[in-house]
Amino acid sequence: MSYKEITSIEEWNNVYENSSARPLVVFKHSTTCPVSSNAYQEFNNYLNGKPKEDVEYVLVKVIESRPVSNQIAEDTSVKHESPQILYIDKKAKVWTASHWSITKAHISAVLD
Repeated sequence: MSYKEITSIEEWNNVYENSSARPLVVFKHSTTCPVSSNAYQEFNNYLNGKPKEDVEYVLVKVIESRPVSNQIAEDTSVKHESPQILYIDKKAKVWTASHWSITKAHISAVLD
């Protein structure tokens, strides 16, 4: 399983709308932060294992795509943090975690 990087608000709007039919997992990643690097590794470990299949996985680099990150915070009413992971179903936040709480085990416990 892999993720798609989204870099535009248009791409965000599309995946957010599509969460009405298929749940969405958004990983917000800071490419300059060691904590985010660890969370990114955990996210990839989850995807390389046996991830939930009927879910769309997307990555947003928060520095490079700041407008997208801000729009996600606004649309979901989830204060921005990075690293951060959000599980969205039918355009509603189901679960979110940040920093050291983002682990393969935690993601598995929520999604599987």
